[in-house]
Formats: sequence, C-alpha cells, structure tokens
Amino acid sequence: MKKRLSASIVGLATLGNFLILSSVEATSKNNLTVELNGLKNQTGQVCMSLFSSDQGFPDSKENALQSECVLLGKDSPKITFENLIPGNYAVAVFHDANSDRTLNVNSLGIPTEGFGFSRNPTILAGPPKFGDTFVVVATPQNNIQIKLQYFWNLK
Repeated sequence: MKKRLSASIVGLATLGNFLILSSVEATSKNNLTVELNGLKNQTGQVCMSLFSSDQGFPDSKENALQSECVLLGKDSPKITFENLIPGNYAVAVFHDANSDRTLNVNSLGIPTEGFGFSRNPTILAGPPKFGDTFVVVATPQNNIQIKLQYFWNLK
C-alpha cells in the first residue's frame, strides 16, 4: 500500500511538472513583427531594441530584451521578436545610415539619423516615455508599423 501511494505521488508530480512546462512553453511562443515606413534612403542598416519596462528605455541596449540590426536593401525591413510572453513591450528603432550602431546626434543632442518608436508618438523635446509607446502582446502573432522621423533633410 505504501509503495502504491508513493508511486501515485511520483506520478502526479511528474504529470504536474509536464503540465506546467507545457503551459510555460505555450505562453512563450508569441511574436511581435515590426515593419518600418518612412525610410529616407536604403543606406546602412536599421537597429531595433525591444523593452518590457521603462528601465533603460529607449536607448540602453543592456536593458533591452532583444536587439537586432538589419542591413537595408530593396524592401522595407521587417524584424520579428520571437518567443515573447504575454505583456507590454516597446520598440525603439533608428536608421543607422553610417552603420556605426549608434544614433548619431549633433552638438545640441538632436538626432541626425532617422528614429521611431512603437505607437508612433509625436516627438517634441526628448524621447518618449515607455508608457506612451508600449504595445500589448497577447496573441501568437502581433504586427506593428513604425514610421521613422528625421529632423534633418537627408538625401
């Protein structure tokens, strides 16, 4: 009887672990695909960072969940951030025209390369807050478009 009870407990524990792991795996399969609009040219690359909180947003690569740069070509670039758990995420992107992986600014701190954020907030002075840019990822496939903004007239 004692062996039978032990075997039942071990069996239930194993089943419970399997169900928990299946649940965790199912919730981490969400994707967020970002499409860019408004590129001034196809020079260089675009770099995007994904954040799940305001910590380090929008420019700390160390605090980003995922970051990626993609060389520009003929088509509008798309980047997909994969295996996300449901939640709030914000994307910061810049057009790295000179491929130095840095958003270049002038002596006043104004960007000289294109940039943008999820939810396309109006930029007046300084970067937007996480709360103004986050999107909700709650389904397996989520798509957003970001329009790049340029403060300087690039050719």
